[in-house]
Amino acid sequence: MDPPRSASAAPTSCTHYAADTVPAARRRAFWREALARTFGGVDIAVPEEVRFGTIRTAALGRVQAVTVESEPQVARRTRRLIACADNENYVVVKLLSRGGARVEQDARDSVVRPGQLFVYDMARPISLALPEPFQTKSLVLPRTVLGLGEADVARITATPLGAESAIGGLLSPFLSQLVDTAESCPEPAGELVARNVVDLLTVLADERRGADTLESPSGSRVLLTRIRAFIDGNLSDPDLTPEVVARAHHISVRYLHKLFEGEGITVSRWIQRRRLEECRRALARRDATRTTVAAVAHRWGFTSASHFSRVFRAAYGQSPVDWRDSAAATLGAPAARPAEGNEGAHREAA
Repeated sequence: MDPPRSASAAPTSCTHYAADTVPAARRRAFWREALARTFGGVDIAVPEEVRFGTIRTAALGRVQAVTVESEPQVARRTRRLIACADNENYVVVKLLSRGGARVEQDARDSVVRPGQLFVYDMARPISLALPEPFQTKSLVLPRTVLGLGEADVARITATPLGAESAIGGLLSPFLSQLVDTAESCPEPAGELVARNVVDLLTVLADERRGADTLESPSGSRVLLTRIRAFIDGNLSDPDLTPEVVARAHHISVRYLHKLFEGEGITVSRWIQRRRLEECRRALARRDATRTTVAAVAHRWGFTSASHFSRVFRAAYGQSPVDWRDSAAATLGAPAARPAEGNEGAHREAA
């Protein structure tokens, strides 16, 4: 339940443990050791016979993305283990994808169902029981990144959140997307989603404190998060403009621009940045050489291949086709061949 030991590793660093890669006689010891290496100071009870279990971790700056699939287990973090810990305090945001769970912290004892997420604080005692085969997806956030004090965190721990909750409905897809793509996710995109999680947790803490989120700064944060989600869901629409975004959220364009002032970027630039990030990710996939750069650009809302090439080069320092070919070489995929007699044009729109 603590973050992986490699919390300061580069965004591309990852770890993978699989219990079925070792002989059956050694599997239980291997799995307990893998859990200890991943989660640190916690007392974990696992079945006598371990048949399967996988752990995947990936570092995105100081945020850790962790996926665990396993048989039933119980994890407890006691005051003694907390006192012995020499690392920073962490807060865990966990989505239960499959199975059931029971979490106890801060005088709350809650049953968690699949599709719900919950928060717990590693600085205080916790018990987490997973009584059946399960899958969880977690973000492990240093308290300093979260920006909440201990009392504020205590208001949101061990409380299941699902689609029936406005905050849970926003948090779950962000968390799931980030964890699923963490190993290959470009750093800006990963940090964007992680920041959304942090913003929503801050709003949740304000709600529990009794703050009026409609008028507070947190109310603006949650609206901004909804707007980001709307933009992400409509990037492929070439007609996505600030006017369209404002109309969809029943606000003025002027107020929309005001919301983005704190981001240090205009709404239009934000839309372009997100399109570029998605294009960059698509061009880095193993099968990217099977399609043209122009097709990828069109898929993410760019109407002009030449304009896309110019803004891509300005953002990343190389042309999109060079980025695609270098990614293909790294993955061992064949690079795309330019069409005969038009190599120069192909290098910009291949």
